[in-house]
Amino acid sequence: MTELSEIILSILLLIDLALVASSRMLPCIRLAALHGVLIGLFPLALWFSKNDTVPHLEIVVVALIGVLVKGVLLPYLLRMAMYHAKVKRELEPLIGYAGSLAVVVALSGLAFYFWIRGGVTPAGSPILAAPVAFTSMIAGLFIVIARKKALTQVIGFLIFENGITVFGLGMAVECGLLVELGILLDVLVLVFVMGIAMFHINREFSHIDADRLTHLNEVEEDETDDSGESEVKA
Repeated sequence: MTELSEIILSILLLIDLALVASSRMLPCIRLAALHGVLIGLFPLALWFSKNDTVPHLEIVVVALIGVLVKGVLLPYLLRMAMYHAKVKRELEPLIGYAGSLAVVVALSGLAFYFWIRGGVTPAGSPILAAPVAFTSMIAGLFIVIARKKALTQVIGFLIFENGITVFGLGMAVECGLLVELGILLDVLVLVFVMGIAMFHINREFSHIDADRLTHLNEVEEDETDDSGESEVKA
């Protein structure tokens, strides 16, 4: 069953790269949902790779919560936010998609190289766990930084958090399960807050482009300064 965990890690790696190279919002949400389902199944794959017995109840509960929250609930909330905000794709990323893919692949390659050269993987854990976890964190953080849409940035944060989960579970299952429950609550709260914020921003300004909102703020400050100067001259 060790092969099952390695298959899951390989698929996660492909999803990370696909997310970085994708501009359409709905496919990104679907990929994030698949990412979440695989993260939920990952503890079970690790358990069966080390044991031939039925997994403990806490592992089954955490796996079920992971699948339902990360694979079903959060993607559903993201899809609803996408429909309310009327956002279909990321049109003007800070870094082009080909360039983004090249950067993430390069950083991922470095993560694999340095971990395989000097990293210590616990006995029975997949050797790909840490490099794939680093790749997910790199891809998620890169999406947050290099994309302008708030919805895309939320997806990036989710992928970043999934990378932390993979690392925690891959290095120490017992510790990772406790950390995962706390992180799930933080992520759920974040998505609710971001969904509400995006809905109200879109209703007021008809877009959720962070750069345009910053520009709007600068224009308002300039107008305020001009009006203040006019009053002084008068």
